[in-house]
Amino acid sequence: MRVKSDSQNTIFFCFIFLIVVAIACNNRSQSDKGNYKEQNKNGAQQLDKEVNSTRLKFTTGVRSILEDSKGNIWFGSYGEGLCLLHNGKFQYFTTKNGLSDNQVRNIYEDKNGIIWFECGRGLSTYNGKEVTKYTERNYNSEKEWKLNESDLWFKGDKIEGYNTLEKYPGVYQYEGQKLSYRLFPVTPKPEDGFKYYISTPFVKGKNGTVWFGTYGAVIGYDGSNFKILDNEYLRLNSKTGSFHVRSIMEDRKGNLWIGNNGMGVLKYDGKEIVNFTEQQKLEKQYTKGNSLERVFSIGEDAIGNIWFGTVESGAWRYDGNSVKNFTKEDGLETKQIWIIYKSRQGELWFGGANPSGVYRFNGKSFERKY
Repeated sequence: MRVKSDSQNTIFFCFIFLIVVAIACNNRSQSDKGNYKEQNKNGAQQLDKEVNSTRLKFTTGVRSILEDSKGNIWFGSYGEGLCLLHNGKFQYFTTKNGLSDNQVRNIYEDKNGIIWFECGRGLSTYNGKEVTKYTERNYNSEKEWKLNESDLWFKGDKIEGYNTLEKYPGVYQYEGQKLSYRLFPVTPKPEDGFKYYISTPFVKGKNGTVWFGTYGAVIGYDGSNFKILDNEYLRLNSKTGSFHVRSIMEDRKGNLWIGNNGMGVLKYDGKEIVNFTEQQKLEKQYTKGNSLERVFSIGEDAIGNIWFGTVESGAWRYDGNSVKNFTKEDGLETKQIWIIYKSRQGELWFGGANPSGVYRFNGKSFERKY
């Protein structure tokens, strides 16, 4: 038998060692590739999840917004119910979860921290645990008008018109204990239709006046007297353009801005009313494109600029001297702005539709926020 030398044995074992190391490295490489792919996959899924978690799933549009005292953010849709953003997570509510209707027009918080949802039909509330319909109504003090510091005001129970107990134009007042119907001091005519039916959120003015926007008028009450701004007061008609009120807002100077669907923006300083759209020549006959005629929302930013949201021409900003229009080229994907809401940090949020979403202005352009 031939015996291998020590040098031959050494070469043999080194060869075997190199083969084992190569196989091990190859297996590790394949494992790393698999792990890398899996990590990338999981990372992409996590990224998608994070991106999706900041986007509302509404498709019909954002109709109302509230940032409550606990830091929660509420979003009301045009026809898909309600969404709560709490600790970075979205929770959705519909008529199956206690909403009186899936159209949520306005959202308020009362002095006790209860959240109120003014729906297309009826009212609902949130007590911190669940959403429930609010069905109690008082119709025994329809003419007992008075103002309290923490009043909330709501439109009638129906989408349009009046129920059998409301009968005539008015508004519901919640003073912290019960919801009572108050009649407006108007005598509706048969041809008025829904002229005095609430169409906007209520506005509390700096001089104590509370303002209500109705389809055909703006009604103010200061605790003693009423002020009614309507077609008769302004001597308007079908030729001059007439009231179709969709938004009201009082600025820091005390001017009341009135947004109309058709006539554009009116500005009321307490003495006279000026047609702002006409004054700035922002009707279609002058702009030949986007116009400031169909205004559904109005807001004021931290430095006093007045913003207008339209249903077909995007957002507009008035800085006291000139008016600028913002559209898709400025990052605002939607042309239909239903609400302009000021957050607790002083940001303006623009809620719209087609496509649905909430945007904010960063000083130069718009960014999608929710």
